[in-house]
Amino acid sequence: MNPSLELPLNHLNELPDLAKFILTFAGSTRHFLFDAPMGAGKTTLIKEFCKSLGSEDNFSSPSYAIVNEYAGKEGKVFHFDLYRLKSSTELLDLGIEDYLNSGSYCFFEWPEHVRQFIDRDYVKIEIEMNENYRYLRATKF
Repeated sequence: MNPSLELPLNHLNELPDLAKFILTFAGSTRHFLFDAPMGAGKTTLIKEFCKSLGSEDNFSSPSYAIVNEYAGKEGKVFHFDLYRLKSSTELLDLGIEDYLNSGSYCFFEWPEHVRQFIDRDYVKIEIEMNENYRYLRATKF
């Protein structure tokens, strides 16, 4: 059975501590796959991960660029938004294997097409929401 965390999120001010807690749970794992509906807060949470990793860059969603690169204390941090991709072939054209083998943190929104390239050593983060709360589940694979 894969180790997992189940965490409620009641307020945005909890995000910095939540991000640090999940990074500690992840240990040496560098790949994070976010499964959540549109508007659930994937980008906002990834920004907190980047801040926890020491980045002071200006953060934005990589919706059109596909990937944004940030400088962290331990090296580069990559934030991918794969929503617009039609196939995993587009990831090969992007050089996904180089990113995955870089040893850098890689955060993937809409990870359906990247799953075939990552079969182990990743954290899947699921965000469920309703009008009153958000609930996060982090599972190590």
